Amino acid sequence: MRHVLNLQRLVARSFSSTARSQVRNKVPENQKLFQEDNGLPVHIKGGTVDVLLYRFTMAITLGGTAFSLYWLLLASQPKKK
Repeated sequence: MRHVLNLQRLVARSFSSTARSQVRNKVPENQKLFQEDNGLPVHIKGGTVDVLLYRFTMAITLGGTAFSLYWLLLASQPKKK
C-alpha cells in the first residue's frame, strides 16, 4: 500500500501546474509578420514552406476533383452489352 501512495505523490508532483516551461513566446513576432502589409495573401506570408504547402494542397484538390468528375462521367454512360 505504501508503494501506491508514493506513486500518487510522484505523479502529482510531476504534473504540477507550478512548474513553468521555459518556452519563448513567439506570438508577437508572428503577429508582426502576418499583419504586415506587403501585398501577399495571408496563406503564403509564412514563406517558401507555406507556398509549397498551398500549391500541393491545390494540386491535390484539383486532381481529386478531376478524378471524381471522370468517374461520374463513366458512371453516367450506358453500359455496353
